[in-house]
Amino acid sequence: MSSDQESQQRSAEEFDSWRSFWNFRREIACDWRYVRSSAGQKFLSAVAAGTHARSKSIPEGRNFYRAQVAHHDVLDEAVGEAFPGPAMPDRMLPLPDRATEGRVNPKGIPCLYMAADQHTAMAEARPWIGSLVSVGILRTRRPLRIVDCTDGADRHPIFIDGEPSAEKRIEAVWSHIARAFREPVTRDDDRAEYAATQVIAETFRAENFDGLAYRSAFGVDGFNIALFDLSAAELVMCSLHEIRDVELKYAETANPYYVQQRADGTPVLVRNVITDIGPVAAD
Repeated sequence: MSSDQESQQRSAEEFDSWRSFWNFRREIACDWRYVRSSAGQKFLSAVAAGTHARSKSIPEGRNFYRAQVAHHDVLDEAVGEAFPGPAMPDRMLPLPDRATEGRVNPKGIPCLYMAADQHTAMAEARPWIGSLVSVGILRTRRPLRIVDCTDGADRHPIFIDGEPSAEKRIEAVWSHIARAFREPVTRDDDRAEYAATQVIAETFRAENFDGLAYRSAFGVDGFNIALFDLSAAELVMCSLHEIRDVELKYAETANPYYVQQRADGTPVLVRNVITDIGPVAAD
């Protein structure tokens, strides 16, 4: 690509603000869903322009992993009892005509989700202790071209002193997009948290990409692949695993409260409040 072409590509990819993804996510979650505003369409056009600089190739024959909290009972004729075995192939692959909502696909439009390694695949299934998890190895059937949305998922760029340069805006927006694909959303969430990433994924598809890669919310190095074509990979092996332990990590994210009793015995909640900020006298 010549310097003039690179300049034109960079200009087409420019975003109005480092907050552009956040503005788009708020718009599509709360205001516009099926029709784009002029600002929303401008944002998606910039995203489309930036996809080709983030293009990655996956060769034919590459193995990925897909896990399901499921198993298939296998009858042992010698003892006359059934024992758990790996889930059947039709359980390990998406249904072709229906789908629950995901970070890449809207409800009813299936997508093939896979992980780069077995551990990430099982973690993405969100099993609990004692769960039986079937893990399949899927092999790509043809060369694939995807958008790499893994870079920047661990960063959270914020600019408080006005808008940065165009290059910094691009870097910030793509970091926010990467984080959005990584963020888990609970199934009982009543907000359209997946809507923005679903529309962005459809933008990738409109640019003739086969799918995208994004960081897993479970672990540091794991990443996932989502493919639009369900037949782009085939199941070649499946095994069954029992979850023996689950590591739970947590961090306090809100101010705690304390329960005190009034004179009449009714409880009252008391919270920590910052009342003053200033220098502390030296001892």
